[in-house]
Amino acid sequence: MCYGPDAGDPRLRNNIAQWLTKFYKPADPVSKERICVSGGASQNLACLLQDFTDPVYTRNVWIVAPAYMLAFRIFEDAGFHKKLRAVPEDKEGIDMSYLRDQIRQSEEKAKSENNNEPQFKPPRASNKIYKHVIYAVPGFSNPSSKTMSLSRREELVRLAREYDALIITDDVYDFLQWPSSLNPSTLSIEKASLPRIVDVDRYLDGGAERHGADGFGNAVSNGSFSKIFGPGLRTGWCEGTPKMTYGVSQTGSSRSGGAPSQLTACFVAETLETGELQRYVYDRLQPTYGNRYRRMLEAINQHLIPLGVRVPQTDREVVGGYFIWLTLPSPLKGAVVAQRAKEDENLAVAQVPGDTGHDGTSFSNDIRVCFAWEEEDMLAEGIERLATVISRMLNEEANGGQPTHRAAAQEEDAKNLW
Repeated sequence: MCYGPDAGDPRLRNNIAQWLTKFYKPADPVSKERICVSGGASQNLACLLQDFTDPVYTRNVWIVAPAYMLAFRIFEDAGFHKKLRAVPEDKEGIDMSYLRDQIRQSEEKAKSENNNEPQFKPPRASNKIYKHVIYAVPGFSNPSSKTMSLSRREELVRLAREYDALIITDDVYDFLQWPSSLNPSTLSIEKASLPRIVDVDRYLDGGAERHGADGFGNAVSNGSFSKIFGPGLRTGWCEGTPKMTYGVSQTGSSRSGGAPSQLTACFVAETLETGELQRYVYDRLQPTYGNRYRRMLEAINQHLIPLGVRVPQTDREVVGGYFIWLTLPSPLKGAVVAQRAKEDENLAVAQVPGDTGHDGTSFSNDIRVCFAWEEEDMLAEGIERLATVISRMLNEEANGGQPTHRAAAQEEDAKNLW
């Protein structure tokens, strides 16, 4: 019940490191020096911004779109309200050509403004201030359900090194994976399908601690027990180079109050040490979520695909997470479908329009459905109800259309469904 060490409970750090080593199988074991305990992924994102960014010197925060919208407030609280920029995806993930072009323009602007040093953050040996932040959920993303390819992850790391960017990835869904087949031979997978971006940074072209590098690296992994144990625990971890994680441990709130989540961190450490948590993930969560995913996808194939609805990345061997992203047939709009689904069928689906001012980052005709909460029969019924709504709206459009919606969905409405 005393204050915890700045970096968190040593036993939990060691147990996390061992589990990550077994799951991701990097060339070298993950050491506890690469792990810092956090109060969950959201709290740690705020700490990373406190430690490694400056609201003036850091030019922009680049966010892979569509994005987890509740992260936006965290960036805004750190002073980046007018510096958030959406980056579109293609079939492999983040659009590198677009990102490179935009970062180049951002650098030219910073040069013209003589933005050469941090304005609000004092120099400290335990941290550095990056020029850019790139935020992504590269595995089974919320909300798009997409997974970024290995080649794209490597390109992103090289770009981050070139432009002094810190890649922050929420790797919170990686353990929730299963075969994509509707008739799988196994219901769980105990090895990651891809290395994380922090793993790529660790080894690519000499690695994050290569000769001449500053040792902080250009990628940090945000991990959480919220999706695999319980969100009320408010316990997570971040992984990066030892220099990076030490910097996170020196955040003012941790120096003053000790490691966040000290009490529950000790509980989690025990479940990892006994193997109980691992068994729960592989023997219960993966099979249960996988069955729900398959039931929902079967219903989508049966009821929605014939209506012109599309699902991304249908050729993957491994899928996971909580969500399926649906692109609606033209001219239907996601906000209108979400409203009608709620009013007509008591059905909740999520829709956020995205950055409507830029090509490729507007998602007005997309919606997100979640298979993680309801039982299988309810999921199938929900998709049938959604098909009823979409079919009805398509018929209305074909018959000349009638007033079926308000002008635009409000952000608060969409947020309540996330």
